[in-house]
Amino acid sequence: MTEPEKESQRLILARHGQTVLNARDQLRGHLDPDLDDVGRHQAVALAQALTGGYDIAAVRHSPLLRARRTAEPIAAAAGTTAESDARLMDRDYGQWAGHPKAEVVAQWGSLDAAPGVEPAQDVLARALAALEAYADQPGVVLVAHDAVNQLLLMHLDPALTSPPRQRTACWNVLQHNASGGWRVVETDLVAPVGEHHG
Repeated sequence: MTEPEKESQRLILARHGQTVLNARDQLRGHLDPDLDDVGRHQAVALAQALTGGYDIAAVRHSPLLRARRTAEPIAAAAGTTAESDARLMDRDYGQWAGHPKAEVVAQWGSLDAAPGVEPAQDVLARALAALEAYADQPGVVLVAHDAVNQLLLMHLDPALTSPPRQRTACWNVLQHNASGGWRVVETDLVAPVGEHHG
């Protein structure tokens, strides 16, 4: 990092670790699977990476179990508590939750066009509200979902013309500047799980 003295002023936007549904590329939405074995290892590695590289003061997460299970090791390693924030909830895919993403896209042309799916602008609006709520608090980690993170990142960085990759248990670094805007510093960073858990 080139500006370590400013690390505590940056916000970390993370994605939860892997679940069985992620591994099968099935839409999760408001379904509530726990992390699988890979996801649990990812959560520990993420906690080590974040607490080793940043000053973490607060951890907030989506109410869903996969996000909470990812947030708890981070909070424990940082000596704080993980608290739920409903604004970070995954996108609601309605009747399509549990279906293969490719199947839904093939049938409707896009997830946005599928009936009953939460509108992207609604997901973005609540996610932005969460982001702004923590803008003035140093050292915050938000643990959310790929759909939430991708919408936020594309909104904050006009240079992103397609949804950025968001691997399970990745993190993104955002900087809140003096003028009140946000800058995307880094995206889709992942800890080397394999080195710690063979």
